[in-house]
Amino acid sequence: MAESFGVDPKRYDRARSRYPRELIERIVATSPGRDVLDVGCGTGIAARQLQAAECRVLGIDIDPRMAEFARGRGLEVEVANFENWDPSGRTFDAVVAAQTWHWIDPVAGATKARQLLRPGGLIAIFRNDPRLPAELEESFAEVYDRVLPDLPLNPHRQRAQPSHRPDSLSEKAIGGLRQTGGFSEPELWTFEWQRSYTTEQWLDELPTSGLLTRLPADRLARLLAGIGTAIDTVVNGSLIAHYSTLAVTARRVTT
Repeated sequence: MAESFGVDPKRYDRARSRYPRELIERIVATSPGRDVLDVGCGTGIAARQLQAAECRVLGIDIDPRMAEFARGRGLEVEVANFENWDPSGRTFDAVVAAQTWHWIDPVAGATKARQLLRPGGLIAIFRNDPRLPAELEESFAEVYDRVLPDLPLNPHRQRAQPSHRPDSLSEKAIGGLRQTGGFSEPELWTFEWQRSYTTEQWLDELPTSGLLTRLPADRLARLLAGIGTAIDTVVNGSLIAHYSTLAVTARRVTT
């Protein structure tokens, strides 16, 4: 699944949400310098935001289609699996991973990041976590149940569960950093914001989800039709997603 996002990099780059300006500014302010490695850079969404903040960014991505798209937008990218990537002696002031660390072994990834970071360098692992109105979540869940009954995980039913914890991936990242050692005690930064969507905008982004990138075209069309009807019916074709951007951060300490 991690290698399936490049099926439509133009749509991915167009539709996916950016990251809060406050997060980018804090990464830059906290790092000892401006040399940044972006792990799983994809089309370069976060990397371009960091470049705009005057960082020098090198991207790594496992998917050559995503890497090619990012290069076309002015980013230097190497195609590799992060855990096995050969940096050829290069080191960085910050290692960031935007919406990608769950594809990486948390201990092997932290070990690699520690090797790549200069003393005092920052690791920042972050992602956007959306929250929708409860009635819309339920309507979306019903569409997924109907169109994709064999899906191992209905994301909308999962989010509706009282036991659902949006920070569970962050806890795995924190555990990997602690187990690896060589880092300061990890911190969790949180940024709250919201984004408005029309039905068309939501349906444009939906196929970029990892659960759907490999879905046959006929089933994807049925899912999009059902989701579109739900948005039009429940919220009159305009929804507001409330986002928490969660960032796990730590500094490389000298020993």
